[in-house]
Amino acid sequence: MAQGGVPASGRELKFRALMAELRRGILDGTWPPGSKLPTERALAAETGLSVTTVRRAYEDLVALGLVERRQGAGTFAAHRPESCPAGRRVVGVLVPDTAFYYPRVLQGIEKELAAAGARLVLACSHYDPAEEDAAVERLLSDGVHGLLLVPTLHTATDPGRRAEELLALPVPAVLVERRLAAYGPGDPTEHVCTDHEGGAYDAVRHLRSLGHRKLALLVRSDAPTTAPIESGFARATADFALPEPPVVRDGHHDWTPERADRAVAGLRAAGVTAALCFGDREASLVLGAARRAGLRVPQDLALISYDNEFADVAETPLTAVSPPKFQVGRLAAQILLRRLADGDASPLHQVQLRPRLVVRASCGGARVQKSKQ
Repeated sequence: MAQGGVPASGRELKFRALMAELRRGILDGTWPPGSKLPTERALAAETGLSVTTVRRAYEDLVALGLVERRQGAGTFAAHRPESCPAGRRVVGVLVPDTAFYYPRVLQGIEKELAAAGARLVLACSHYDPAEEDAAVERLLSDGVHGLLLVPTLHTATDPGRRAEELLALPVPAVLVERRLAAYGPGDPTEHVCTDHEGGAYDAVRHLRSLGHRKLALLVRSDAPTTAPIESGFARATADFALPEPPVVRDGHHDWTPERADRAVAGLRAAGVTAALCFGDREASLVLGAARRAGLRVPQDLALISYDNEFADVAETPLTAVSPPKFQVGRLAAQILLRRLADGDASPLHQVQLRPRLVVRASCGGARVQKSKQ
Protein backbone atom coordinates (compact mmCIF):
# COMPACT_ATOMS: atom_id res chain seq x y z
CA MET A 1 0.00 0.00 0.00
CA ALA A 2 1.25 3.51 -0.78
CA GLN A 3 2.02 5.94 2.00
CA GLY A 4 -0.66 7.82 3.91
CA GLY A 5 -3.74 5.86 2.80
CA VAL A 6 -3.85 7.62 -0.60
CA PRO A 7 -5.14 4.56 -2.53
CA ALA A 8 -8.28 4.45 -0.41
CA SER A 9 -8.98 8.12 -0.86
CA GLY A 10 -8.28 7.71 -4.58
CA ARG A 11 -11.03 5.10 -4.80
CA GLU A 12 -13.42 7.45 -3.04
CA LEU A 13 -12.57 10.23 -5.48
CA LYS A 14 -13.28 7.92 -8.42
CA PHE A 15 -16.64 7.00 -6.91
CA ARG A 16 -17.56 10.66 -6.47
CA ALA A 17 -16.48 11.43 -10.03
CA LEU A 18 -18.68 8.58 -11.29
CA MET A 19 -21.64 9.85 -9.26
CA ALA A 20 -21.17 13.35 -10.64
CA GLU A 21 -20.99 12.08 -14.23
CA LEU A 22 -24.11 9.94 -13.84
CA ARG A 23 -26.07 12.73 -12.15
CA ARG A 24 -25.04 15.20 -14.84
CA GLY A 25 -25.99 12.77 -17.61
CA ILE A 26 -29.45 12.24 -16.13
CA LEU A 27 -30.16 15.90 -15.47
CA ASP A 28 -28.91 17.15 -18.85
CA GLY A 29 -30.85 14.53 -20.81
CA THR A 30 -28.00 12.25 -21.90
CA TRP A 31 -30.22 9.54 -20.40
CA PRO A 32 -33.78 10.83 -20.93
CA PRO A 33 -36.52 9.77 -18.50
CA GLY A 34 -37.34 6.11 -19.00
CA SER A 35 -34.11 5.29 -20.83
CA LYS A 36 -32.02 2.36 -19.67
CA LEU A 37 -28.62 2.98 -18.10
CA PRO A 38 -25.69 0.60 -18.73
CA THR A 39 -25.61 -2.58 -16.67
CA GLU A 40 -23.36 -2.56 -13.62
CA ARG A 41 -20.87 -4.87 -15.33
CA ALA A 42 -20.87 -2.86 -18.57
CA LEU A 43 -20.32 0.43 -16.73
CA ALA A 44 -17.61 -1.13 -14.56
CA ALA A 45 -15.79 -2.34 -17.68
CA GLU A 46 -16.18 1.06 -19.36
CA THR A 47 -14.91 3.08 -16.38
CA GLY A 48 -12.38 0.64 -14.96
CA LEU A 49 -14.14 0.72 -11.59
CA SER A 50 -15.35 -2.30 -9.64
CA VAL A 51 -18.89 -3.62 -9.95
CA THR A 52 -19.28 -2.87 -6.22
CA THR A 53 -18.44 0.81 -6.80
CA VAL A 54 -20.91 1.07 -9.70
CA ARG A 55 -23.61 -0.66 -7.66
CA ARG A 56 -23.05 1.81 -4.82
CA ALA A 57 -23.42 4.73 -7.26
CA TYR A 58 -26.68 3.34 -8.65
CA GLU A 59 -28.03 2.80 -5.14
CA ASP A 60 -27.26 6.43 -4.24
CA LEU A 61 -29.01 7.62 -7.41
CA VAL A 62 -32.06 5.54 -6.47
CA ALA A 63 -32.07 7.23 -3.04
CA LEU A 64 -32.02 10.62 -4.80
CA GLY A 65 -34.96 9.62 -6.99
CA LEU A 66 -32.90 10.01 -10.18
CA VAL A 67 -33.03 6.37 -11.26
CA GLU A 68 -35.26 3.39 -10.61
CA ARG A 69 -34.54 -0.33 -10.54
CA ARG A 70 -36.82 -2.74 -12.42
CA GLN A 71 -36.56 -6.35 -11.36
CA GLY A 72 -35.08 -8.39 -14.17
CA ALA A 73 -34.98 -5.41 -16.55
CA GLY A 74 -32.20 -3.13 -15.28
CA THR A 75 -31.69 0.46 -14.16
CA PHE A 76 -33.63 3.31 -15.78
CA ALA A 77 -33.59 7.11 -15.57
CA ALA A 78 -36.57 8.15 -13.49
CA HIS A 79 -39.40 10.08 -15.12
CA ARG A 80 -38.95 13.80 -14.43
CA PRO A 81 -41.62 16.05 -15.96
CA GLU A 82 -40.15 18.22 -18.71
CA SER A 83 -42.97 20.69 -18.77
CA CYS A 84 -43.74 23.14 -16.00
CA PRO A 85 -47.40 23.07 -15.06
CA ALA A 86 -48.93 26.19 -13.57
CA GLY A 87 -47.43 26.79 -10.14
CA ARG A 88 -44.54 24.33 -10.64
CA ARG A 89 -41.21 26.02 -9.99
CA VAL A 90 -38.07 25.50 -12.05
CA VAL A 91 -34.84 26.27 -10.22
CA GLY A 92 -31.49 26.73 -11.92
CA VAL A 93 -28.46 25.54 -9.97
CA LEU A 94 -24.92 26.58 -10.87
CA VAL A 95 -21.94 24.91 -9.19
CA PRO A 96 -18.24 25.14 -10.07
CA ASP A 97 -17.63 21.40 -9.75
CA THR A 98 -19.81 18.30 -9.63
CA ALA A 99 -17.11 15.87 -8.42
CA PHE A 100 -15.65 17.60 -5.34
CA TYR A 101 -17.38 19.21 -2.36
CA TYR A 102 -20.66 19.98 -4.14
CA PRO A 103 -22.23 16.51 -4.58
CA ARG A 104 -23.56 16.61 -1.00
CA VAL A 105 -24.71 20.21 -1.47
CA LEU A 106 -26.58 19.13 -4.59
CA GLN A 107 -28.18 16.25 -2.71
CA GLY A 108 -29.57 18.72 -0.18
CA ILE A 109 -30.90 20.98 -2.94
CA GLU A 110 -32.43 18.06 -4.86
CA LYS A 111 -34.16 16.68 -1.79
CA GLU A 112 -35.77 20.01 -0.87
CA LEU A 113 -36.86 20.84 -4.42
CA ALA A 114 -38.31 17.39 -4.92
CA ALA A 115 -40.30 17.69 -1.69
CA ALA A 116 -41.69 21.02 -2.93
CA GLY A 117 -42.55 19.63 -6.37
CA ALA A 118 -39.98 21.90 -8.03
CA ARG A 119 -37.72 20.92 -10.92
CA LEU A 120 -33.96 21.40 -10.98
CA VAL A 121 -31.84 22.42 -13.97
CA LEU A 122 -28.13 21.94 -13.32
CA ALA A 123 -25.13 23.78 -14.80
CA CYS A 124 -21.41 23.68 -14.02
CA SER A 125 -18.88 26.50 -14.49
CA HIS A 126 -15.63 24.58 -13.82
CA TYR A 127 -14.40 27.74 -12.02
CA ASP A 128 -14.28 29.58 -15.36
CA PRO A 129 -15.89 33.07 -15.21
CA ALA A 130 -16.73 33.05 -18.93
CA GLU A 131 -18.32 29.61 -18.65
CA GLU A 132 -20.16 30.83 -15.57
CA ASP A 133 -21.72 33.72 -17.49
CA ALA A 134 -22.72 31.44 -20.35
CA ALA A 135 -24.25 28.93 -17.93
CA VAL A 136 -26.34 31.62 -16.23
CA GLU A 137 -27.61 32.76 -19.62
CA ARG A 138 -28.54 29.19 -20.53
CA LEU A 139 -30.42 28.73 -17.27
CA LEU A 140 -32.35 31.95 -17.82
CA SER A 141 -33.19 30.92 -21.38
CA ASP A 142 -34.51 27.62 -19.99
CA GLY A 143 -37.12 29.65 -18.12
CA VAL A 144 -35.97 29.12 -14.54
CA HIS A 145 -37.92 30.98 -11.87
CA GLY A 146 -34.96 31.36 -9.51
CA LEU A 147 -31.26 30.60 -9.19
CA LEU A 148 -29.00 28.94 -6.63
CA LEU A 149 -25.50 30.12 -7.52
CA VAL A 150 -21.95 29.31 -6.47
CA PRO A 151 -20.14 32.14 -8.31
CA THR A 152 -16.38 32.61 -8.62
CA LEU A 153 -16.28 35.68 -6.38
CA HIS A 154 -12.85 34.81 -4.96
CA THR A 155 -11.17 35.33 -8.36
CA ALA A 156 -13.22 38.35 -9.45
CA THR A 157 -11.36 41.64 -9.82
CA ASP A 158 -14.28 43.40 -8.12
CA PRO A 159 -16.34 40.88 -6.10
CA GLY A 160 -18.85 43.53 -5.06
CA ARG A 161 -19.64 44.49 -8.63
CA ARG A 162 -19.92 40.84 -9.63
CA ALA A 163 -22.41 40.27 -6.81
CA GLU A 164 -24.42 43.31 -7.95
CA GLU A 165 -24.57 41.85 -11.48
CA LEU A 166 -25.98 38.62 -10.10
CA LEU A 167 -28.50 40.45 -7.93
CA ALA A 168 -29.66 42.38 -11.01
CA LEU A 169 -30.65 39.21 -12.86
CA PRO A 170 -34.35 39.04 -13.80
CA VAL A 171 -35.04 36.22 -11.31
CA PRO A 172 -34.20 35.92 -7.58
CA ALA A 173 -30.77 34.47 -6.77
CA VAL A 174 -29.47 32.93 -3.55
CA LEU A 175 -25.72 32.44 -3.24
CA VAL A 176 -24.47 29.10 -1.91
CA GLU A 177 -21.15 28.90 -0.05
CA ARG A 178 -20.34 32.43 -1.20
CA ARG A 179 -20.75 35.83 0.45
CA LEU A 180 -19.04 39.23 0.53
CA ALA A 181 -17.35 38.77 3.88
CA ALA A 182 -15.20 41.89 3.50
CA TYR A 183 -18.34 44.04 3.19
CA GLY A 184 -19.63 43.08 6.64
CA PRO A 185 -23.14 44.46 7.13
CA GLY A 186 -22.90 46.03 3.69
CA ASP A 187 -23.16 42.65 2.00
CA PRO A 188 -26.40 42.86 -0.05
CA THR A 189 -26.50 39.19 -1.07
CA GLU A 190 -28.91 36.53 0.11
CA HIS A 191 -26.73 33.56 0.96
CA VAL A 192 -26.23 30.32 2.87
CA CYS A 193 -22.63 29.50 3.74
CA THR A 194 -20.51 27.31 5.95
CA ASP A 195 -18.86 29.19 8.81
CA HIS A 196 -15.34 28.12 7.82
CA GLU A 197 -13.81 30.61 10.23
CA GLY A 198 -15.71 28.98 13.07
CA GLY A 199 -14.71 25.53 11.88
CA ALA A 200 -11.01 26.40 12.00
CA TYR A 201 -11.48 28.04 15.39
CA ASP A 202 -13.07 24.87 16.78
CA ALA A 203 -10.17 22.76 15.46
CA VAL A 204 -7.64 24.93 17.31
CA ARG A 205 -9.75 24.88 20.46
CA HIS A 206 -9.88 21.08 20.35
CA LEU A 207 -6.12 20.73 19.85
CA ARG A 208 -5.51 23.18 22.69
CA SER A 209 -7.80 21.13 24.96
CA LEU A 210 -5.56 18.12 24.26
CA GLY A 211 -2.54 20.05 25.53
CA HIS A 212 -0.99 21.22 22.25
CA ARG A 213 0.58 24.68 22.14
CA LYS A 214 2.80 24.63 19.04
CA LEU A 215 0.35 24.39 16.15
CA ALA A 216 0.66 24.78 12.37
CA LEU A 217 -1.72 25.42 9.50
CA LEU A 218 -1.32 23.84 6.05
CA VAL A 219 -3.70 25.25 3.45
CA ARG A 220 -4.37 25.38 -0.25
CA SER A 221 -3.64 28.79 -1.71
CA ASP A 222 -6.12 28.44 -4.58
CA ALA A 223 -9.45 27.93 -2.80
CA PRO A 224 -12.15 30.39 -1.66
CA THR A 225 -12.26 28.57 1.68
CA THR A 226 -8.62 29.39 2.51
CA ALA A 227 -9.11 32.99 3.72
CA PRO A 228 -11.77 32.24 6.36
CA ILE A 229 -9.87 29.16 7.56
CA GLU A 230 -6.73 31.26 8.02
CA SER A 231 -8.74 33.97 9.78
CA GLY A 232 -10.37 31.52 12.19
CA PHE A 233 -7.07 29.79 12.90
CA ALA A 234 -5.33 33.10 13.62
CA ARG A 235 -8.16 34.31 15.85
CA ALA A 236 -8.12 31.10 17.87
CA THR A 237 -4.36 31.08 18.39
CA ALA A 238 -4.57 34.68 19.59
CA ASP A 239 -7.54 34.02 21.90
CA PHE A 240 -5.79 31.01 23.48
CA ALA A 241 -2.46 32.87 23.75
CA LEU A 242 -0.65 30.36 21.55
CA PRO A 243 2.61 31.14 19.72
CA GLU A 244 2.22 32.53 16.21
CA PRO A 245 1.90 29.41 14.05
CA PRO A 246 3.80 28.55 10.89
CA VAL A 247 1.51 28.56 7.84
CA VAL A 248 2.27 26.48 4.74
CA ARG A 249 0.45 27.54 1.55
CA ASP A 250 0.49 25.66 -1.74
CA GLY A 251 -1.89 25.12 -4.63
CA HIS A 252 -3.87 21.88 -4.66
CA HIS A 253 -1.79 20.36 -7.46
CA ASP A 254 1.48 21.42 -5.79
CA TRP A 255 0.89 18.98 -2.95
CA THR A 256 2.97 15.88 -3.63
CA PRO A 257 4.58 13.34 -1.29
CA GLU A 258 7.87 15.21 -1.71
CA ARG A 259 6.23 18.55 -0.84
CA ALA A 260 4.58 16.94 2.17
CA ASP A 261 8.00 15.59 3.28
CA ARG A 262 9.44 19.11 3.21
CA ALA A 263 6.44 20.50 5.07
CA VAL A 264 6.73 17.89 7.83
CA ALA A 265 10.46 18.56 8.13
CA GLY A 266 9.68 22.24 8.62
CA LEU A 267 7.04 21.51 11.24
CA ARG A 268 9.41 19.21 13.08
CA ALA A 269 12.15 21.84 13.11
CA ALA A 270 9.68 24.39 14.49
CA GLY A 271 8.65 22.07 17.32
CA VAL A 272 5.08 21.77 16.05
CA THR A 273 3.06 18.99 17.72
CA ALA A 274 -0.30 19.44 15.94
CA ALA A 275 -1.55 20.76 12.60
CA LEU A 276 -4.76 21.61 10.78
CA CYS A 277 -4.61 20.60 7.10
CA PHE A 278 -6.94 21.82 4.35
CA GLY A 279 -8.12 19.45 2.89
CA ASP A 280 -8.33 15.65 3.14
CA ARG A 281 -5.91 14.88 0.30
CA GLU A 282 -3.30 17.21 1.75
CA ALA A 283 -3.80 15.75 5.23
CA SER A 284 -3.38 12.20 3.86
CA LEU A 285 -0.09 13.23 2.22
CA VAL A 286 1.11 14.81 5.48
CA LEU A 287 0.13 11.63 7.30
CA GLY A 288 2.34 9.57 5.00
CA ALA A 289 5.19 12.09 5.26
CA ALA A 290 5.03 11.97 9.06
CA ARG A 291 5.40 8.19 9.02
CA ARG A 292 8.34 8.38 6.63
CA ALA A 293 9.97 10.88 8.99
CA GLY A 294 9.60 8.45 11.88
CA LEU A 295 6.86 10.46 13.57
CA ARG A 296 3.92 8.74 15.21
CA VAL A 297 0.42 10.09 14.62
CA PRO A 298 -1.01 11.29 16.93
CA GLN A 299 1.69 10.82 19.61
CA ASP A 300 4.33 13.00 17.89
CA LEU A 301 2.13 14.92 15.47
CA ALA A 302 -1.64 15.29 15.86
CA LEU A 303 -3.56 16.03 12.65
CA ILE A 304 -6.96 17.48 11.88
CA SER A 305 -8.21 17.59 8.30
CA TYR A 306 -10.59 20.23 6.96
CA ASP A 307 -13.32 18.83 4.69
CA ASN A 308 -14.23 15.27 5.76
CA GLU A 309 -14.83 14.03 2.21
CA PHE A 310 -12.78 10.87 2.73
CA ALA A 311 -10.93 11.53 6.00
CA ASP A 312 -12.31 8.35 7.52
CA VAL A 313 -10.58 6.06 4.99
CA ALA A 314 -7.02 7.31 5.60
CA GLU A 315 -4.63 4.72 7.03
CA THR A 316 -4.96 6.50 10.35
CA PRO A 317 -8.53 7.81 10.29
CA LEU A 318 -8.38 11.59 10.32
CA THR A 319 -10.16 13.82 12.78
CA ALA A 320 -11.91 16.31 10.52
CA VAL A 321 -13.82 19.57 10.43
CA SER A 322 -16.97 18.59 8.55
CA PRO A 323 -18.84 21.37 6.68
CA PRO A 324 -22.63 20.79 6.73
CA LYS A 325 -22.84 20.50 2.94
CA PHE A 326 -26.19 18.72 2.70
CA GLN A 327 -27.80 21.17 5.12
CA VAL A 328 -26.34 24.17 3.24
CA GLY A 329 -27.93 22.97 0.01
CA ARG A 330 -31.25 22.14 1.59
CA LEU A 331 -31.53 25.46 3.44
CA ALA A 332 -30.54 27.47 0.36
CA ALA A 333 -33.32 25.76 -1.62
CA GLN A 334 -35.82 26.49 1.18
CA ILE A 335 -34.87 30.16 1.19
CA LEU A 336 -35.15 30.49 -2.58
CA LEU A 337 -38.55 28.79 -2.60
CA ARG A 338 -39.73 31.16 0.15
CA ARG A 339 -38.44 34.11 -1.86
CA LEU A 340 -40.34 32.90 -4.92
CA ALA A 341 -43.52 32.48 -2.87
CA ASP A 342 -43.38 35.72 -0.86
CA GLY A 343 -41.37 38.07 -3.06
CA ASP A 344 -40.05 41.16 -1.30
CA ALA A 345 -42.16 40.31 1.75
CA SER A 346 -39.62 37.61 2.61
CA PRO A 347 -36.77 38.92 4.79
CA LEU A 348 -33.22 38.86 3.45
CA HIS A 349 -31.54 35.69 4.65
CA GLN A 350 -27.83 35.69 5.35
CA VAL A 351 -27.05 32.38 7.02
CA GLN A 352 -23.87 30.71 8.21
CA LEU A 353 -23.90 27.11 9.45
CA ARG A 354 -21.16 25.99 11.84
CA PRO A 355 -19.24 22.85 10.83
CA ARG A 356 -18.93 20.01 13.31
CA LEU A 357 -15.71 18.39 14.45
CA VAL A 358 -15.63 14.63 13.86
CA VAL A 359 -13.05 13.16 16.23
CA ARG A 360 -11.09 10.15 15.01
CA ALA A 361 -7.69 8.60 15.71
CA SER A 362 -5.34 11.18 14.13
CA CYS A 363 -5.49 13.76 16.91
CA GLY A 364 -5.59 11.39 19.88
CA GLY A 365 -8.86 12.93 21.02
CA ALA A 366 -11.24 10.01 20.47
CA ARG A 367 -10.50 8.42 23.84
CA VAL A 368 -10.63 11.79 25.61
CA GLN A 369 -13.96 12.69 24.03
CA LYS A 370 -15.47 9.31 24.96
CA SER A 371 -14.47 9.71 28.59
CA LYS A 372 -16.42 12.99 28.76
CA GLN A 373 -19.66 11.46 27.51
